[in-house]
Amino acid sequence: MDLQKQTAPAVSELRASDAERDRIADILRDALAEGRLTADEHAERVEGVLRAKTVGELDVFIRDLPAAHRQDPGPSPAPAPYRPTAGAIPIDPDDNVVAIFSSAVRKGRWRTGRRIHAYAIFGSVEIDLSEALFDHQQVMIKAFSVFGSVEIRVPENVSLRGMGGGVLGSFEVDTLDSGDPEAPVVYVDGWAVLGSVEARPRRGKVVADILDRVQRKVDKSLRKHLNH
Repeated sequence: MDLQKQTAPAVSELRASDAERDRIADILRDALAEGRLTADEHAERVEGVLRAKTVGELDVFIRDLPAAHRQDPGPSPAPAPYRPTAGAIPIDPDDNVVAIFSSAVRKGRWRTGRRIHAYAIFGSVEIDLSEALFDHQQVMIKAFSVFGSVEIRVPENVSLRGMGGGVLGSFEVDTLDSGDPEAPVVYVDGWAVLGSVEARPRRGKVVADILDRVQRKVDKSLRKHLNH
């Protein structure tokens, strides 16, 4: 008895999912922003994407765009953990920044310890790490604000994590992931009671230590090559 052979459909013939339509729409939106498509072309293609039934029909709308031919960059580096490594942070602070009915500032070129305590009681504390020297990969900032404010700024090439909270106050930490596995991780913990704690990256500022370390590796490799 003859058995009819069944062949699997080509990828282009598979039914398109909503996620695949969204991906194509994102590429078209970027192409519009880059000036590769006019507004009319963008609208026409998006309308076609919404009507498309198969993967092959979707691909037609981005075939002439560079984004359709870029290679997969591969897996992203693992994000920094949301808690410090056990034993990496001491119990006692290396530095205390206190403002009681006043203001206190740490900024410029200074060396950070592994643990910094900040207290703002009817006052304001500013801790700026954007030009600091990091001697340790993990830094904990314990911030307490009572009718005051603690403002923390970090370089944009570190990882930033927040673990605190607010009681009739505001505790805001912008989570940040560095693409460098050796980059410092700054953990901000504590409480804002009728006050505020805020931690954000300072755009345009990077940890010079990381760049110096990379340059030293390049120089070492170059010297080794020249000596051969």
